[in-house]
Amino acid sequence: MIYEQLAQAPFHLDAAALDWVRQRLAALTPDEKLRQLFNLRSAGHDPADVERIKAFRPGGITRHMGGDAHDERALVATLNAAVPTPLLVSADLEGSRMSLPFGVEMPNPLALAAIDDPEVTAEVSRIMAEEARAAGINWSFTPVLDINAAFRSAIVATRGFGSDVATIERHALTQLRVFQQHGIAAAVKHWPGEGFDDRDQHLVTTINPLSMADWEGTFGRLYRAAIKAGVLSVMSAHIALPAFVRQGDPEAGVEAFRPASISRLLNEDLLRHELGFNGLIVSDATGMAGLGAWSKRSVHLPEIIAAGCDIILFSDDPDRDLGYLEAALADGRLEPARIDEAVLRQLALKAALGLHRPAAKAGATASPGTRAYADAVARRAPTLVKDTQQLLPLDPAKHRRVLVVSGGIVFPFFREPLPFRLPELLAARGFEVAMYDPGTMVKPEAFDLILYLFGDETLLTRGRIYLDWLGLTGHFGKAMQRHWHDIPTLMISFGYPYMLYDAPRVPTYINAYSTTETMQRAVVEALLGHIAWNRHSPVDPFCGLEDARY
Repeated sequence: MIYEQLAQAPFHLDAAALDWVRQRLAALTPDEKLRQLFNLRSAGHDPADVERIKAFRPGGITRHMGGDAHDERALVATLNAAVPTPLLVSADLEGSRMSLPFGVEMPNPLALAAIDDPEVTAEVSRIMAEEARAAGINWSFTPVLDINAAFRSAIVATRGFGSDVATIERHALTQLRVFQQHGIAAAVKHWPGEGFDDRDQHLVTTINPLSMADWEGTFGRLYRAAIKAGVLSVMSAHIALPAFVRQGDPEAGVEAFRPASISRLLNEDLLRHELGFNGLIVSDATGMAGLGAWSKRSVHLPEIIAAGCDIILFSDDPDRDLGYLEAALADGRLEPARIDEAVLRQLALKAALGLHRPAAKAGATASPGTRAYADAVARRAPTLVKDTQQLLPLDPAKHRRVLVVSGGIVFPFFREPLPFRLPELLAARGFEVAMYDPGTMVKPEAFDLILYLFGDETLLTRGRIYLDWLGLTGHFGKAMQRHWHDIPTLMISFGYPYMLYDAPRVPTYINAYSTTETMQRAVVEALLGHIAWNRHSPVDPFCGLEDARY
């Protein structure tokens, strides 16, 4: 790579930064260069894990944060003292359940799209960036540019800014700009674009089925806009784009479905040459089945670098994976020049963030002001999709006896669902709340309101999200019962916004997008009529079904 390229967008390195990049590259041994290609997971404070990272000396880590920002920053400083170049410290700053433990509970992207106020997105992004910097984070694998075109997608919905390209562009570029203004490099994802395949690339190589003309009008527009806005990095995902491959080779066969993360055509020809991206490319997590289903790890791990990615994301066995790169270097599948180019871009990103200079002042963590702001923003998100029975607002005098039917909050990182706080919040307002179990006799003389609560945000490895009537009720007969003709019924989804597909005739339906307690409190205020409902849906909550509107 010519160093003059690093003085251009998006890095814009000055003479001092370029000198640092030259010196750092020259000081690295061939072994250290290979190690710099890895971004390793880091969680907890186990001394053995800390020593493992120090011994391997990677170029970066993705940190699963603990509850104390000062301790997190101290750990990063300890690691930086042991590695040859300052670490890129990354996280998924997506809000909601992905909010930092010591920070405030911010809305996820779909909730921000429902609010649809770029000033709110900017301020939420500023607070998130400040909190991240307080813990030593300098890189976020956001914003998400995926388009929620396939409503059955269990991976895009609440992680993206909806289904409208203009809305996605408006909010994603706002977040990108604010993150990078506040010292957090953005990584737009998931290249070359997710959301028209309703499957999850954590489980299968997904396919972007668009023609190149349609791709240019959607994902091409979004990625070109992000590049023009100066995005520093792109995450290349385990997603295929057959239309682009077949432009050059109509008989490509299975190669048309090669994941982007190991596709030189998609990373080099399309992203770098046609779109003009000069920043850093990071692979998506290499443990995903979207990559592992394609080929053996010993084969595809070197291909990640050879195909144009500059960083390998995650490794369960870094020493083994290092051996795969060494073997590929020895037999010619990897070339020293490509390794140098990848390390150079990584060093350029570090210099663009100012990591070559003395540590900047840390950001700020949660304060009463930011918590109050988060509460106020959450109150703007809950969306009343329909209320054909004129149920709302709720009144403890009319709807005192409430039966709550819920499977809890599903979070893939925990074995069992988490409980909702909303029943307790209603009880504190004078309602008598009972929780449904399969033995409950549901009769009009026993209950004044049936309240269905769903907590399914679109996070990894869900496969499908749907209203599982059998699992919810625990009995095949009760799964077929619909009580809303006899008992007022309300359904609230704190996450996946498409539950109407499996209950189109439920009379009152609300989307709240996020499962956090902050959002649950906001919904209670709206249920009681203390705040107004949002009426703007960032997706089609009716899933194209006309009968769901009635």
